[in-house]
Amino acid sequence: MKPLDIVTTASAAGDFLGALQTLPGTSAVAEDERLFVRGGEAEETQIFIDGIRVFTPYTPTANNIPTRGRYSPFLFKGITFSTGGYSAEYGQALSSVLLLNTIDEPDQEKTEVSFMTVGLGVGNTQIWGKNSLSINTSYVNLAPYLAAFPDRNSWSKPFQSGSGELIYRHTFQDDSMLKIYGAFSYSDFDVIQEDINFVDGFRFGLQNRNFYLNSSYKNNLGNNWKIETGLSFTNDNSTLKIIDDLVENNENSMHFKLKLRKQITNRFKFTLGSEYFITNFDENYTSINNQKFDYGFNNQLLATFIETDVFFSKNLAAKIGIRAENSHLLNEFTLSPRASISYKSGKNSQFSLAYGQFYQQPKNEYLKFNQEFSSENTSHLIANFQYSQQNEIFRIEAYFKDYRNLVKFDTEMPNFNSDFNNDGVGFAKGIDVFWRQNQKIKNTNYWISYSFLDTERDYRNYPMAARPNFASKHNFSIVAKHWIENLKSQIGFTYSFASGRSYTNPNETGFLNNETKNYNSLSLNWAYLIDQQKILYFSVNNALGTRNIFGYNYKNTPDSNGFYDRQAIIPNADSFFFVGFFWTISDDKKSNQLNNL
Repeated sequence: MKPLDIVTTASAAGDFLGALQTLPGTSAVAEDERLFVRGGEAEETQIFIDGIRVFTPYTPTANNIPTRGRYSPFLFKGITFSTGGYSAEYGQALSSVLLLNTIDEPDQEKTEVSFMTVGLGVGNTQIWGKNSLSINTSYVNLAPYLAAFPDRNSWSKPFQSGSGELIYRHTFQDDSMLKIYGAFSYSDFDVIQEDINFVDGFRFGLQNRNFYLNSSYKNNLGNNWKIETGLSFTNDNSTLKIIDDLVENNENSMHFKLKLRKQITNRFKFTLGSEYFITNFDENYTSINNQKFDYGFNNQLLATFIETDVFFSKNLAAKIGIRAENSHLLNEFTLSPRASISYKSGKNSQFSLAYGQFYQQPKNEYLKFNQEFSSENTSHLIANFQYSQQNEIFRIEAYFKDYRNLVKFDTEMPNFNSDFNNDGVGFAKGIDVFWRQNQKIKNTNYWISYSFLDTERDYRNYPMAARPNFASKHNFSIVAKHWIENLKSQIGFTYSFASGRSYTNPNETGFLNNETKNYNSLSLNWAYLIDQQKILYFSVNNALGTRNIFGYNYKNTPDSNGFYDRQAIIPNADSFFFVGFFWTISDDKKSNQLNNL
């Protein structure tokens, strides 16, 4: 996907996460908005910028308030979303990898100004010689919007955030390139949410400070050798107020990577590399009676990988690789073989098969309390057919995932007293279908996605294997965008459907024994070109105001008749409106942001 795909998608609100959820393989979890891929939890998808790991890609939020990605799509030239069977180069991801690639060389100097109903933003790009520098800054404050359109929460302090991104690029004489990317964000809010088990509501406050630094370097070494190397550093600090308790945590993480590629012949090339991950996580908890608890972990992981690309003929090719990882924290060594083969069956069509083994260490919410784990793992088996020609693509893919060593515990939530083990198992299987056309209908782009998912897990505190409450069997979406020349406008819509999700009704026997009603949402947008460099933009998510239900909260104790009362988990607001004015000031006085909307 390109930035154009993201910011012109009606339901995305300018966020790459929202646009990716219109693609096959994802499940609609609208109260969360992270990426849940092919029956996997959100933490099973890892995000990389220029091949280097991002450790905290989502803005922190409260329950039932959707998150957003931290990074602006305007600094990226393209996004690659792999829903399974990916290269041995990438690890610590059970389900999916998302690759964000920054722009190599901007075409001209420009300034971009944004005025929005939720805040404002300024961006600038400078070019001198073989150097360029791009800066994006933004400030968001929901107080004015909530004053005009109140939601179902009681806000002591409405959400506000400030963020900035910077990318510096230098091209050397030999066309090698150095990039340095940095991002900083600060956000805070304090909210009281209705909760059936708290008469005065459930209070949650959060302050978060996040810094991310990413540097990458690539060069041709001669004799068909190429080198790519880089490192990233993340500092994430959060202070949480949960009713009358206080939780503070701090994470420092680093990723070092070195990769070499060699093309031996036109039919054979190989890649080898090594990478090192470090995570230091500390958390302290202070209860209402001032009892204090400190806990955390230090983690180091070394990985190496090697992969070959073999072209047997112009119609048949294979990729074979293996990844080895050694964890200091878990005292564990793992090997992950991966292979794929593709056959070009016609001028515009091909078949592919892929198999891979994937390992991932348990989540921080487990490791901070216990380190006696093995890595969770899954195997992917994927069969694919794709037909593509200019401005048109059709893709259908069937898959099977087998999960082993998933984390289980015996308490309501993981804590100091939980008894942890690695006895969890699960599976996910399904079919994904994708169809896209650009300009086959004049001035119109559209795509259609459908996913069927059959999955069960016995993990966490589940008493038996069941379909997890984030997974829906059927997901369907259609995205369309049309340019109206006479009105100088682009209009678009996104329709999303998901079948019901499971939940446990304690008034009936069984576990995850009921299902919510289907999810439906129609979103609309309109971009109007005032002149060549000024745009007025309108969008509304869930324009019909459909009352979607994501599950139910039940009373902790039954009434006198033994019946547990319940409260529906619904969006904080049924619809969300957005109005923005975007102004581009460029050297050629022709560049505008309509291509970015």
